[in-house]
Amino acid sequence: MNDPVRLLTFSTLYPNSVSPRHGIFVETRLRQLISSGGVEAKVIAPVPWFPLKSPGFGKYADFANVPNQENRYNINVFHPRYPLLPKIGMNLAPISLAAASMPILKKLIGQGRDFDLIDAHYFYPDGVAAAFIAKQLGKPFVITARGSDVTLIPQYSLPRKMILWAANQASAIITVSSALKDNLTEIGVDPEKITVLRNGVDTELFRSSGREETRTSLEISGPLLLSVGNLVGHKGHDIAIRALSLLPEAKLLVIGEGEEKTSLSKLAESLKVSNRVLFLANLPQEELGRYYSAADVLVLASSREGWANVLLEAMACGTPVVASSAGGNPEVVACREAGRIVPERTPEAFAGAISELLANPPSREATRRYAEDFGWEEISAGQKTLFSSILKP
Repeated sequence: MNDPVRLLTFSTLYPNSVSPRHGIFVETRLRQLISSGGVEAKVIAPVPWFPLKSPGFGKYADFANVPNQENRYNINVFHPRYPLLPKIGMNLAPISLAAASMPILKKLIGQGRDFDLIDAHYFYPDGVAAAFIAKQLGKPFVITARGSDVTLIPQYSLPRKMILWAANQASAIITVSSALKDNLTEIGVDPEKITVLRNGVDTELFRSSGREETRTSLEISGPLLLSVGNLVGHKGHDIAIRALSLLPEAKLLVIGEGEEKTSLSKLAESLKVSNRVLFLANLPQEELGRYYSAADVLVLASSREGWANVLLEAMACGTPVVASSAGGNPEVVACREAGRIVPERTPEAFAGAISELLANPPSREATRRYAEDFGWEEISAGQKTLFSSILKP
């Protein structure tokens, strides 16, 4: 019987007891991989250092309240602290991450808790930091690119150079969409090193449930639109609200938290649709399913994406989507049963696509069947094949 592959997953994008949804897509992929057998893992998920835990310090206090170590789903997770300096922090972050993590890694190895391979997520700064660590410890490493790490950050000169250096050092690179592979090759990464392994969807967790009960509790009788994600500019919630103003029979539910909550509320008031917009804070994944199920259309008007998990989550609950053409979205929304892609990122274009979908929707059963083709089995098998090829004698 072959020994299991011993992974060290490394990323600042990983959930913790204070922020359980932060980087949940990294944890989900790792959990699915472990459950498929033949792999064991530990996680290094560095957190910015902050000395005070008082709630008055907001997200900085959240950093301080994250435990140094925790166990999530039987996976040991370590949270070393690294300094995050204003202005120059972006350039120094890879070195800070690596320096903060090395003492824990050396201790684990000294305790006989070694690992075979570093599994890093997010190219910069995490993947570059993993390259530094791998060089010091003599370990192979793989980096997964997930979105703005290769669509936005390479616009900056020094991070771009460091991304290219780390890509050259890596044993392999994974992207969660073909679009991200194209982004990497455009900046000079060898396409032969890149494997596309999309994200999957947990079709047991996300399935149609409580549709009528949830609609009744929300006092919904007509079309319900849903927009899910952090309340930040590039997610396009403002476009969803502006599109709503052109759809007088519909209501919009926005689920998420972030810096634009106030401005989005004011936008709804200015457009005289505040009585048709409902905001909810972030929800556990276990609760999201019933809101996906209650909606008639999920709207994703983002300006950039890697592989948007919300699209498949909604489809698994039977709800078709209307999405921008950003990133990997066209790879997810690839047929009529899935929904519509909107080439022009304007409220008018989104309102038109939503109207078309509401007038001629696919059956919810057909949308669900489409999502079922995006399970995790293929992705987990692909990871294991890749890791085994790197570790073979």
